[in-house]
Amino acid sequence: MKLLNLIVVIITGAVLIYGTIDMPGWGDANSPASLHVSPRYITKTFEETATPNMVTSVLADYRSYDTLGETTVIFTAGMACILLLRRKRNGS
Repeated sequence: MKLLNLIVVIITGAVLIYGTIDMPGWGDANSPASLHVSPRYITKTFEETATPNMVTSVLADYRSYDTLGETTVIFTAGMACILLLRRKRNGS
């Protein structure tokens, strides 16, 4: 069983590494995100959101559902840890 698990992990790792071959380099100015997404956020942020801070407008307006989902996942994980690690008091 351990050998099967090791094989599955190696295959999964190889597939993940293979998937990164076509990714643009770190900080590449010619990547799609740098050519299309970033300039639009920079030029249209105040016009579309009326928020002068670009970071706030991206997190709160453009990606609000994503941010809400991340917050929900973190809250749920925290509550699960509290429930699993709590100690029961004797005599209560």
